[in-house]
Amino acid sequence: MKRFSVGKSAVEPRWRIGHGSRLAGLSDEMAAWLFDVGSLTKRLRRAGGGDFRVKLLSQQFERPLLCERRALGLNDRAVALVRQVHLHCAGEIKVYARSVMPLSLLHGSSRGLARLGGRPLGEMLFRDKSMRRSPMQIARINTGDLFYRWGVPNGVTGQVWGRRSVFRLSGRPLLVSEIFLPPLPKYTGFRIKYKV
Repeated sequence: MKRFSVGKSAVEPRWRIGHGSRLAGLSDEMAAWLFDVGSLTKRLRRAGGGDFRVKLLSQQFERPLLCERRALGLNDRAVALVRQVHLHCAGEIKVYARSVMPLSLLHGSSRGLARLGGRPLGEMLFRDKSMRRSPMQIARINTGDLFYRWGVPNGVTGQVWGRRSVFRLSGRPLLVSEIFLPPLPKYTGFRIKYKV
């Protein structure tokens, strides 16, 4: 399995809480994907007519980035299980996802999260009746930044949109960041109404 690491020179995204307000350069189609609070796995399966798969890029114990540690309330020396995947829909990579799972999460009923392999994390999260999700944070990400360079396939350049949120399973947090890669499939669900 290919190993990825992020050095000290990594550029961290500037995450902001999205409230459904219009943001510069954000299309209605992209906003619908970003602010959908349901299962992204289920949405991509539907968009691809059932053609969906997860490709595991890496999974290892490491120190999360500063923005990730802050989101999870971890101290600077904390180590977590960091999982990176590509989500394929209709034969194409549509999402790069990075999940940060603190060690405190990987016990009891949640210990199976460390052995997902190519199975989608979203299926486990949305099956868990104790699951709670924080408000969505979004960021515009430069694909050339070191932070995401290895998660973005060749040929995708410029800026892309991403989102992240903290999930809590029985009160224990994990952070999931999802970067949407063009061209996105048509969004077929409920659309959010924006404030003007």
